[in-house]
Amino acid sequence: MAASLGTVVGLGSTTRLTSGFVRSGVNARNPLRLACPSVRGGKVTCFERNWLRTDYNVIGFGLIGWLAPSSIPAINGNSLTGLFFDSIGQELAHFPTPPALTSQFWLWLVTWHLGLFICLTFGQIGFKGRTEDYF
Repeated sequence: MAASLGTVVGLGSTTRLTSGFVRSGVNARNPLRLACPSVRGGKVTCFERNWLRTDYNVIGFGLIGWLAPSSIPAINGNSLTGLFFDSIGQELAHFPTPPALTSQFWLWLVTWHLGLFICLTFGQIGFKGRTEDYF
């Protein structure tokens, strides 16, 4: 079970590590060294140009995935979406005056949007993880 290690020459070199616990060798690399920087217009960039890789499927399925459970009447016979939209209507009834800090509108606004953004974030992670073969 002894591990055999190659000699480390410097920070920029790679060393072949072998162990009885790992089937194949693992290369040790310098984490500070840029693997493949791209040069665009004289500037060195480390990220792809489209780093977010937006996809409208995630937005559509994420919105549907949040609207469905938030529309279940679970809060005293009302749904979170219904309460949020009703509070919007009540606040628009006296439009030039902003909502009071004690208004239920703020609770429904924060809760509804927090759930939406969590659903969109997990949707982006799951969809991109599946398309890029992470899992």
